Amino acid sequence: MGSQVEVSKDFRKQVLGYGLTTAEILYRRPDRHWLLQSYVWQDYDLFPHFPALKDFLSFWEKQLEGPLFAVTVAHSKLIKPAELRAIDGVFRLH
Repeated sequence: MGSQVEVSKDFRKQVLGYGLTTAEILYRRPDRHWLLQSYVWQDYDLFPHFPALKDFLSFWEKQLEGPLFAVTVAHSKLIKPAELRAIDGVFRLH
C-alpha cells in the first residue's frame, strides 16, 4: 500500500491562486483617539478582491473598539509559472 502525503492548507491555497497578503492596519486607540497604533495582519488571500482581508476588517469594525484609520496592503504570489524559455543549442558545464 502506498503512503498518503498530507498537503498543508496554505500550500493548497497557493496552488489555487492565493498569494501572501500583508496589511498594515493603522487604527485609533479607543482610550486616546488622537493616538494611532499599528497592527500587521498576514494571510493567504486572492488578489484583487481580498476576501479574507475584507472579512478580517469587517470583524475588526464589529468586534474591536479601535476605529480603523488606514490600511496599506502588499500582495505576492509565491507560486508562479516557471520562467523557462526554449533555447536551440547546447549548454555545457565543466
